[in-house]
Amino acid sequence: MNPITSQIAFFPWSINQVFDPSDMESLKANMHLFEMKHFIFPFLAHALGTLAGAITVAMLAAGHKMKLAIGIGVFFLAGGITNVVLLPSPMWFNALDLLGAYIPMGWIGWKIGDRSK
Repeated sequence: MNPITSQIAFFPWSINQVFDPSDMESLKANMHLFEMKHFIFPFLAHALGTLAGAITVAMLAAGHKMKLAIGIGVFFLAGGITNVVLLPSPMWFNALDLLGAYIPMGWIGWKIGDRSK
């Protein structure tokens, strides 16, 4: 997360005193204090990043557009799995993130990118 999203997400004052969103150890130490609203921007970043990549590859590819767009989703999914392994977060967020932010966004990106010619 960057300083803008950390201000928009309104972290509790007690977290802001010791929390550095750019430090993995600080994230691990304070993750238990996060509420549902604090997971909105990470999910949007994962989903919209995958969607943008899939749309771009579907628009630029000469052939195999669906395979390449889904491939972008798989590539981002690998990063999401790594994130789940390295950073403790609630199970509901892990499930939502891994099941909803990557492969479905790759498919939607293919549909959008293939249509805009």
